[in-house]
Amino acid sequence: MKALFLRDLRLGLSGGAPLALVFFLAVVATMPFALGPDMRLLARLGPAILWIGALLSTLLTLDRLFQADREDGTLDLLVASGHSLPLVVLVKVLAHWVATGLPLALGLPFLGLVLGMEPTAIAASMLTFVVGTPAITLIGAVGAAVAVALPRGSLLVSVLVLPLALPVLIFGTSAAYGALSDPAPFAAPFAILAALTLFSGVLGPLAAAAALRSAGD
Repeated sequence: MKALFLRDLRLGLSGGAPLALVFFLAVVATMPFALGPDMRLLARLGPAILWIGALLSTLLTLDRLFQADREDGTLDLLVASGHSLPLVVLVKVLAHWVATGLPLALGLPFLGLVLGMEPTAIAASMLTFVVGTPAITLIGAVGAAVAVALPRGSLLVSVLVLPLALPVLIFGTSAAYGALSDPAPFAAPFAILAALTLFSGVLGPLAAAAALRSAGD
């Protein structure tokens, strides 16, 4: 599992991770041009802009989560290896998140300053990113596993994952906005966001493993 994690992490850092980060920067950086120079408006919409950018950036890389392994035969070896397939999926998801989701969270403070966000909003958004973005990757793993054997599966991944990831987007932005007004509103949506990640961490690998076995058959 350690070798699999390091392999996927290396492939992610040299493959789609830089593209996802550049896309995230581009989405956030273009918002001031679309919304105008009103810094109060940008600061108020900042958490939503950041979360939308993170969601779209993650969707951009999910189609390669299993597709490359299927093309070179690695996926068949993993399925037939006798190792727990849900555990294999979980390790691959963790490597994907470290390569793509974690850099988005680390780059958030700079983009928060670009949007004129307050330090409290930046800190809250960064915390919600660390807790919430793994859920998007876990949900995306299910969509990627379903589409792995289908032609033009990359388009299907986005169609499948986007509606399922909306609760993560909703509670992530709600928690960030709650931190601006009073500490109390932050706790409830943040707890739900954490619960979504934990629930996805249990159900996502099981569903993705079942889809991969079905694709192999």
